[in-house]
Amino acid sequence: MKQKIYQTKATAAGGRNGKVKSEDGVLEMDVRIPKLMGGPGGDFTNPEQLFAAGYAACFDSALNLIARQNKHKITSETEVSVGLESSENNEFNLVVSIGVSIEGTDKETARNLLELAHKTCPYSKAVKNNVDVTVHLN
Repeated sequence: MKQKIYQTKATAAGGRNGKVKSEDGVLEMDVRIPKLMGGPGGDFTNPEQLFAAGYAACFDSALNLIARQNKHKITSETEVSVGLESSENNEFNLVVSIGVSIEGTDKETARNLLELAHKTCPYSKAVKNNVDVTVHLN
């Protein structure tokens, strides 16, 4: 039986040149199209940065959960790169690269933990078979 653990809500107004806000007001930011995409750029965030931050936090949490469950004491840092690509027929797709630094275990164990974390992370599950994701040990 599934049990909802947590749910939140965010609202966007103005799309990529607007504002985003969480229902509790903790997150409230202006978003702009990056200069490299023809937008104004500046000191603003964008949907890809927000997705990268969420994915990095979620993946690092999954990794540490898997490590604890397997009795490994590690420290980790997860960096997620999110790119936006267009195809020949002008469809837009995300591409993700996850790089993880792990201390406290050997490389083989670290790679196994990464594989298990990728199978466990809710973000990884959500994009599976939809987004090109690579995971590597730094």
